[in-house]
Amino acid sequence: MKPTGTDPRILSLAAEVAKSPEQNVPVILLKLKEIINNTPLGSSELKKIKQDIYCYDLIQYCLLVLTQDCSRIQGGWTTVSQLTQILSHCCVGLEPGEDAEEFYNELLPSAVENFLVLGRRLQTCFINAAKGEEKDALLHFFEVVTDSLFWLLGGHVQLIQNVLKSDHFLRLLQTDNVQIGSTVMTLLQNILQINSGDLLRIEGKILHSILDEVVYKLLSTPSPVIRGTATKLLLLMAESHQEILILLRLSACYKGLRSLLNKQEPGTEFSQELRQLIGLLSPKAYQEVEDQKQHKAACLIQAYWKGFQTRKRLKKLPSAVITLQRSFRSKRTKMLMKLSRQKEEEDHRLQLQIQRQRAMRLSREVRLNMLEIVHPGQVEKHNREIEEKSALIIQKHWKGYRERKNFHQQRPSLTEYKAAVILQRAGSQVSDVTSRELHSQAQERLQHYFLGRALEERSQQHREALMAQINTNIEQLMKSPSLKEAEGKDPELFLSRSRPVAAKAKQAHLTTLKHIQAPWWKKLGEEAGDDIDVPKDELNIELGTLFIGGTKPP
Repeated sequence: MKPTGTDPRILSLAAEVAKSPEQNVPVILLKLKEIINNTPLGSSELKKIKQDIYCYDLIQYCLLVLTQDCSRIQGGWTTVSQLTQILSHCCVGLEPGEDAEEFYNELLPSAVENFLVLGRRLQTCFINAAKGEEKDALLHFFEVVTDSLFWLLGGHVQLIQNVLKSDHFLRLLQTDNVQIGSTVMTLLQNILQINSGDLLRIEGKILHSILDEVVYKLLSTPSPVIRGTATKLLLLMAESHQEILILLRLSACYKGLRSLLNKQEPGTEFSQELRQLIGLLSPKAYQEVEDQKQHKAACLIQAYWKGFQTRKRLKKLPSAVITLQRSFRSKRTKMLMKLSRQKEEEDHRLQLQIQRQRAMRLSREVRLNMLEIVHPGQVEKHNREIEEKSALIIQKHWKGYRERKNFHQQRPSLTEYKAAVILQRAGSQVSDVTSRELHSQAQERLQHYFLGRALEERSQQHREALMAQINTNIEQLMKSPSLKEAEGKDPELFLSRSRPVAAKAKQAHLTTLKHIQAPWWKKLGEEAGDDIDVPKDELNIELGTLFIGGTKPP
């Protein structure tokens, strides 16, 4: 599916490629370089242009051109080298969209392989070239191809494996030419700086071949450039991977490598890197490497163990979280219930206080209403009655509390007493004859008790009557006139026991009648029980006609 909003330059270029003959296609594709260079680097416009180039198969045309014979292409190696630059720049930063699998699995590996094949061809042409200018041009083209390859690898790191595993790359590395070999080793060094881990993912045979070639160039090549590059490359490989360092020390293929390195000429530009490499290959450094290896192994074991423990805890984490949540919710529920209970108690206390205040207010209103009804002279009496009632209520509640307290205190003793009675009842079995005797004895004692109680009641009544008579006599004596004021009838009142009582009753009767018959305004300020003066004449009326027992007629 072709994208919408395609750049018109790409459309015209694709149309031109489709209509032109095959020998003119490479020159037409060179116009892509101008389009890419005129677009800001890293912009969204450049990404869109790359997608358009890929969608219109212009990248595939570039790959096809790289597989052709350079002698038949217009412009020769110049055109081919520029096409490698165009191809690498178009592939880096490209988002293929729906065709991602084809792009990553087919197009990119094919591009890497074509770059290496071009390098092999340029290497052959460079070795066979006779003129110096031609050699310089071919070397320049070779460097352009390697730079394009490095640019492609920088954007797609997964292609490093394809380069290291390729036989073409190994052939390029094994060249005896100083300039080509230096360029290839520099490319390898740059690749390992991008991702040195890919070096251990290749087969052991290929790794040994690369190491052999680097060591060979270091020890046998007279060129200081090659030796310096080989030293830096070998140092980088040894420092990046302990396995390679151990291989250089213990493998029989590299036996005596340290002694040969010590024989190298000092004072060269790469002498510092050489000393570092020799130091890494020393026994002390080897022991340090071994210690580091053991340390890494211990760290790895610890990491696996900690990971196992962590995964184990993570498996238990849901149940722990559930338990924690359950505990938290239970605690929160209890707290909410406690707060709710406290709020209810506070509301209840407030309601009781309001009710108490309302009852007190009603009581005061009732008292005020009562005071309005009661006569001013009766207010003090009314207050005294209320105080007496209140005191009685308080005493009643206090006595009830005290009796309940005593009952609770005596309850264990009562329980023990009942238990003892039950035990005694169950322990002794009384016969019928003994039961009848006990019953008769109990009846006799009960009759004796009731008889004694009746006698005591009669004696108590007699005592009370005597006390009433004595009190009446004393009251009469207190109210009797003196001997000087006494008249002839006054002593007669004391001749009989009934006369003082009759006189007192008569006086009380007349007092009550007097109080009832009096008008209301005379009753103001009086209280019940106040004595009213009764004239003696009224008191003596019909007193002579009253039968007084216990006296004899004169």
